[in-house]
Amino acid sequence: MDNLMSNPIGVFDSGVGGLTVTREIMRQLPGENIVYFGDTARVPYGSKSKKTVLKYSRQIVRFLQTKNVKAVVVACNTASALALDEIAEEIDIPIIGVVKPGAKMAVETTETGNVGVIGTASTVKSGIYNDYIRELDPHITVVSKACPLFVPLVEEGLIEDRVTDDIVSRYLQEMKEYNVDALVLGCTHYPLIRNAIKRFMGEQVHLVNPAFETAKVLKELLTDKEMLNMSGRRPSYEYYVSDGVESFMSFADSVLPFHVKDTEVIDIESY
Repeated sequence: MDNLMSNPIGVFDSGVGGLTVTREIMRQLPGENIVYFGDTARVPYGSKSKKTVLKYSRQIVRFLQTKNVKAVVVACNTASALALDEIAEEIDIPIIGVVKPGAKMAVETTETGNVGVIGTASTVKSGIYNDYIRELDPHITVVSKACPLFVPLVEEGLIEDRVTDDIVSRYLQEMKEYNVDALVLGCTHYPLIRNAIKRFMGEQVHLVNPAFETAKVLKELLTDKEMLNMSGRRPSYEYYVSDGVESFMSFADSVLPFHVKDTEVIDIESY
């Protein structure tokens, strides 16, 4: 059991957005070792079919298992929506996604009963947030909106930029019209432009960050299963990508609380 406790947590995403989840795990579970994989060669997942996302996710989980991970966090809303349930049945370690924790917090937060969900085209089309939210409270009205340009804006580093403000106002105008008071940032890239979203939506709208909620759920899960790393040693963090090491490392340094010294390219198609 001691050995298992010190095994790392595997975290994966279609690109760099999952680093927002990794950042929350580092903050809330400072003793845990982490192996991160970003599928930077095949980003974005949001416009791809379920079959493709499932194939990619299986390859990544197989890779993470070679690192003896004790749990897997699917830090990608699209993969959580399209691949999580099937993969959970195929592996014998805990696996959690970012959708359920985010949906739960939205239900707990809303006072008007009007919840907004923004995400990639695939996540919105899957209806998974709507389903989970309505399962928890059938009286809630869910307004969903695909915001496909948010991911490239974040990946280009246009975090505080007039063009981002323009796109935010164009996409989110109807959220204002529906009077939502809780807005789920249903893509792990979106917390990185939360300032622009907050400026447009106003202080009265609570922005739900599934990355924060997922780290909380992970902590509860590891505690329940007595798998928390209690070694007291300084944790190790490993980073792997399928392409573009330099841009990944520079982006990671702007998101994570620790400098990323090294990142390795993996031929993920071979898994």
